[in-house]
Amino acid sequence: MQHEVKEKQDLLDSNGIITEPGWARSPLWIYDRSAVRASWIRIKEWDYYYVLSHDKRIGLSVTVSDLGYIGLMAICFLDFETGFSVQDDSLVLLPKGKIGLPPNSGDSIVEFKNSKLSISITTAGNTRRLQLAAESMVLPDGTGLNADVTLRRVEEDESINIATVWKERPTAFYLNEKIACMGASGTITAGNKTYTLDPSTDLGGLDWGRGRWTYRNRWYWGSTSAIVDGVPFGFNFGYGFSDRRPASENVIFHGHRIHKLEEVEFIIDTDDYMKPWKVTSSDGRCELDFTPALDRHSETKVLMIKSLQHQVFGYFNGFVVLDDGTRVDVKDLLGFAEDVFNQW
Repeated sequence: MQHEVKEKQDLLDSNGIITEPGWARSPLWIYDRSAVRASWIRIKEWDYYYVLSHDKRIGLSVTVSDLGYIGLMAICFLDFETGFSVQDDSLVLLPKGKIGLPPNSGDSIVEFKNSKLSISITTAGNTRRLQLAAESMVLPDGTGLNADVTLRRVEEDESINIATVWKERPTAFYLNEKIACMGASGTITAGNKTYTLDPSTDLGGLDWGRGRWTYRNRWYWGSTSAIVDGVPFGFNFGYGFSDRRPASENVIFHGHRIHKLEEVEFIIDTDDYMKPWKVTSSDGRCELDFTPALDRHSETKVLMIKSLQHQVFGYFNGFVVLDDGTRVDVKDLLGFAEDVFNQW
């Protein structure tokens, strides 16, 4: 369990199988789409960013994804005080890897534009600039969303990276990097209201994923980025798909380091996702209560494709324990947890 990879290497061998499954503190695996042993329909690639303004109680997310048969581009605005959320999205038919998502999370430019959405994500060193527009988005204070947000991290910041396979199909794999606690600056204009972001209170994260997936999967994921007691603090919890015996992606972000946890479980009333949740870890280092404030629920079924999603935003209370035994108490910390089922 919890095998840490420490050397840079190709992700896949000549048979299309992960060379060294495990987890790492930085992106050490080199992804090459042409080395994947699968048709384009099974390759899934995405970049997902979120920004949480803890004082203003708002959030913003952007998704750029290439799922082989379809591409999804989406911008979402959330108001946690009123329980309001809205997403405008566009679909690209049969992108087959042509959207232009980069093979790593480093320097790149990702762009998409049509009559509904404009998305530009520029990564240079430790800075990521998100320029987003959804001119027809209907909001409580008018119409149209425009955002120009810059996320910054420092050189010594660690991220959680995992590479795992599916037991039933060794050539199926999941490569993922989660970055948290990036200070957010810039503005978000939602209708007639403009929010100015402050990196001392407003932070963001990245979910960067590449993989050859099996057809049917269910996953659980939770994350946040914040300042707690004057220190950048966050977490990433994830489980439910692929073979996690070599490593989990469960970590606490504190300062510039990640603190590795073992197994994490979400205890949910799946008849009502707005009822309180619990998050608990097998090593006793995470005990959190989660009080939902907003459920981004969606359900899609088209022929053999099915998706059922509950991305629930709310407030965490409880504690976590760092690698050195230090306990960090968490009080009314804004974040999210989700339960997603996909046939894709």
